[in-house]
Amino acid sequence: METEHYLFLLSMSVLAALTCVYGMKFLAKGNLLLGVQWLVVACAGASIVVFALGDVDAAYRIAYFCDAFTRGCGGPVVMTLGLMVATHRYEPLPCFDVYLLAGSAAGTAALMAADAAAPVRSVFYLVMWGLFSLYLAWFAWKLLGVQAFAHAFGVTIVLVSTLAVAGGYDYVTLPGDEEHLQFYTLAGPVWSFMAVELYYAYCALERAVPAARPDQLVRGCVERLF
Repeated sequence: METEHYLFLLSMSVLAALTCVYGMKFLAKGNLLLGVQWLVVACAGASIVVFALGDVDAAYRIAYFCDAFTRGCGGPVVMTLGLMVATHRYEPLPCFDVYLLAGSAAGTAALMAADAAAPVRSVFYLVMWGLFSLYLAWFAWKLLGVQAFAHAFGVTIVLVSTLAVAGGYDYVTLPGDEEHLQFYTLAGPVWSFMAVELYYAYCALERAVPAARPDQLVRGCVERLF
């Protein structure tokens, strides 16, 4: 096994470990959305390692689904609402988180199964991540507002680096990297840093933003849906 393969396995293993740890940390805080989302990323990383070591087709399919979930229907929407717990004291109705996660998973499955969607999947993923990046910019601004300057800088790094990864995923191939090993080796630390930074930035806002009534507009809309 060549050095680049070892680096690739190390990158994916660290990604799986860190996202599992911080997914559990978010669950311990009662944030189901962010907890499950990071566990999905952990599952993707672990499945990639299993596939790389054992050439297990099922592991590849799991990783592919988790990746599509994170980049498209799940990640941007789920993570935005999850972070809004700290920024807006957003409190969804009981079971709404479960409905949202299940709906995102169903939407991801439908997107993957629809042959007609194949030509636009990459564009859809990039647009969704672009929208999430706009929220991250606002999230960084909120951190500046509570004088959490280090975390504001960290979230800005997350924004730029993950947007670069999202743009390069389908549209850029590194020289001599036809199997995308180098790309995934570089993407792993980016996503690992994202998991760590967003957790501590979330905690900083949670401590700094005074307790407020839940966003009545959001709750009212959700209540009417259910």
